[in-house]
Amino acid sequence: MAFKKTIDVQAAVAIAAAEAIAAKTQGTFGVGGVMLDQHGNVLQSLHNNVVKDGLIFDPTAHGERQLIDWYYAERAKGRELPAPQDVTIVTSLDPCCMCSGAILAGGFNVVVAAPDRNAGINYDNSAGFHALPAALRAQAGDSFGYPAILGASSYARAASGATPKSFFIGKTIAEPTQALCSLVFEATSADVMEMVNSDLPQESLKDPATLPADHAIVRALKQQYPDALAYRCAPHQPDAGLAPFLLQAMARDREHGGAGDAVALLDSFGNLLLCMPGRMTQSGIRSAFMETTRAYAQLRYKLLHGATRAQQDDIRHYLGHPKDGTFVFAKGPDASAVSFMNLGAYGSTMEGPLPMKNPTQFQYVLPALPEAELAAICAAMPPLYRNIIRIRPTQVADNALVAALASS
Repeated sequence: MAFKKTIDVQAAVAIAAAEAIAAKTQGTFGVGGVMLDQHGNVLQSLHNNVVKDGLIFDPTAHGERQLIDWYYAERAKGRELPAPQDVTIVTSLDPCCMCSGAILAGGFNVVVAAPDRNAGINYDNSAGFHALPAALRAQAGDSFGYPAILGASSYARAASGATPKSFFIGKTIAEPTQALCSLVFEATSADVMEMVNSDLPQESLKDPATLPADHAIVRALKQQYPDALAYRCAPHQPDAGLAPFLLQAMARDREHGGAGDAVALLDSFGNLLLCMPGRMTQSGIRSAFMETTRAYAQLRYKLLHGATRAQQDDIRHYLGHPKDGTFVFAKGPDASAVSFMNLGAYGSTMEGPLPMKNPTQFQYVLPALPEAELAAICAAMPPLYRNIIRIRPTQVADNALVAALASS
């Protein structure tokens, strides 16, 4: 959408709402956002793209995350853009944990329209941001704004959080616009979450390691990651054999501006499908986990898109939902904004309860925090993450794998 300038919160929210309607029409979560500079000039507007063409495209493709990656991509091309602290993202829905972490990591400002009592960072409407690690709460209080909605209906609210930037002359949201933002999201949320969790059950999956080398699925895996299927462990029990693949990706992560993290994805049979570094020099939020979960989703999307029903059925049997496999992080979560983003992105990838038979889907090798401190961060997250998905990062059990990475 082509917009030039807005100096009114209501007008900016209307742009975000229009993007949310476009998202609903596309069949994805009905959420949209717009990025403004310090004068109210519209830099970009985008909507959620988790679903495209009736297929899961990218579980991390929320509006705010996409806007931030767009910002960094434009700067990498040489475009002059204001510093993040002079940029405001206006979003139709309270940011989730992934997007909140990305916003805080970049240092952007946010103006929020509708609440999200299930996954929003301000789910309790207190503007205390207790869902965040303690060290991030003050920053959120200074940068996340919830303008007043004047009226007497259930959509009305007093202003809370940060005051919108001074270029905004009007600093309130009209009730009908707020209602639209809420209703568009509510009209799409359940259907998209059901789609994310519509994959075959684990017992119906087939082992991709049994496919011939020239099979389309194997070729696609190896095109994405040349070492795909080169390692196998007992299901959900990564061992020292994974170390060389993680170490190689950790080295690339450092080359790409990261701190030496890497994330591997093992399928339900224990096969290595992906092991990827981050690309932090390209964008301050392209962490190893973001790259890995996005790569797997888009690999499946490319295979499924345009395939016949029989071909799609075959693909779904061999490439299941990540919840049935194991994500293995080289480094465990810490209390930083990027790490909180990763926890949120993990939740966005799952979008539903973990299988009872796979409670240790999220594993890490090297701890960054004491176990109790990490558990407390997860327990404070909004209801979707703590009560439904039940995010519980767990250190790998194999001491040799820990030793191999610790000595690197």
